[in-house]
Amino acid sequence: MYYKIEEKMESCGREALGEAGVPFVAVLTPAEWAEQMESFDMGIELEISTEHIRSTKVEVNYDSLTGTFLIPDREDLSGEKSRFAFVLDEKGIVFIDESDAAERIVESIRRSKRLKNPGLERFLYEFLERIIHDDQEVAARYDEELDSIESAILEGSEENFLQRISEIRSDLRDLRIHYSQLLDLIQELEENENGFFREENIRYFRLFRQRLQTLLDMAANLAEYTVQVRELYGSQLDLRQNRIMTILTVVTSIFMPLTLITGWYGMNFVYMPELKWRFGYLMVAVTSLCVATGCLLFFRKKKWL
Repeated sequence: MYYKIEEKMESCGREALGEAGVPFVAVLTPAEWAEQMESFDMGIELEISTEHIRSTKVEVNYDSLTGTFLIPDREDLSGEKSRFAFVLDEKGIVFIDESDAAERIVESIRRSKRLKNPGLERFLYEFLERIIHDDQEVAARYDEELDSIESAILEGSEENFLQRISEIRSDLRDLRIHYSQLLDLIQELEENENGFFREENIRYFRLFRQRLQTLLDMAANLAEYTVQVRELYGSQLDLRQNRIMTILTVVTSIFMPLTLITGWYGMNFVYMPELKWRFGYLMVAVTSLCVATGCLLFFRKKKWL
């Protein structure tokens, strides 16, 4: 697909690109790029394999910029990521994509945006904005979930939250890596080393960088929140275990004197006077009951129960 970057982006044919100095956008498969890259005259022969894309980055060449995008799925951050490459110069930008990820973003801009100040810089701003468009909602969703987990822990829920907390922390780590890579990319564009961008429009890159920094800070704060929630869960778990150990200790302490009485009168010596006493059994039972009651009252007074 080919587009001209005008006030209202419109698709066009290959032959219409470059007319009247209007910047363009092209979305090609690797095979199409291999056939057409010489005709774009970007001064680079770039063989693209989308399978080997491992990060979002940009490289400055003598008369072009080349780079890749690795975009996590916001519905499943640990799942499969969208991967595509791009080549850019002052005339326009070409996305090389085996999937339809880049084309969906471009089509979204074409359908929903009228560019007040059309140009390559404005298009790149809109394109990058589409990548992070819903991320504040993603952050709010994680914040609400962590808050509900924290409330459940404080209410004494015995559900095991460790796995979910670890999953959230892993997702946030992926987001932070993604934002950091995007931040490096936008800073490289903002440098404008090759002079491809109009100076008055560099402000779009600064605006995007500021928003990206905000999202990066939010992700970092949420990651720290997961650590706090996990520590809270661990402390509540330790507290429950301590309570169980306290109960076991109290029960053991109560039965220790009773065990002594049982062992004492279980010796069966011939000259133990209580063995033939008529009220011997009753005396031992009452003594055992008094000992148990006394221990319970003592532990309650000390607030161990």
